[in-house]
Amino acid sequence: MTPSSGNVFADLGLPDAEELLAKADLVHVIQQLVCAKKLSRRAAAAVLDVAQPDLSKLFRGRLEGFSIERLVRMLNAFDQDVRVVVRPKAASASRRTPEKPQTTRISAMPVDPRRSRCGAEAKPAPHLDDVRRC
Repeated sequence: MTPSSGNVFADLGLPDAEELLAKADLVHVIQQLVCAKKLSRRAAAAVLDVAQPDLSKLFRGRLEGFSIERLVRMLNAFDQDVRVVVRPKAASASRRTPEKPQTTRISAMPVDPRRSRCGAEAKPAPHLDDVRRC
């Protein structure tokens, strides 16, 4: 058994794994918001200014065609504040090799932090190293 790196996309050897994980994080929050607002996919697509079939693909994990900027605009359409934080990793920052870039963490929080996916208790939106499926 191989331990996970915390990024399933990196574990699978996919290029741009950090970007894919950031997108998955943002999509997760969008899904939580759609559910919390009890919107149909058609109504959510109208609010998010995206075609309903494209929204369905996005919710099924098809991230291609959706930039981080576009996903942030979707969260903004739900009156969400999205923060981008750049900082060295904790303990490993001093061991970083010069050619490795710092990672960027992107997170968003649902409108009502007490409630998330259809009445379940909400947890803070996951960071790049801690993505959960809704």
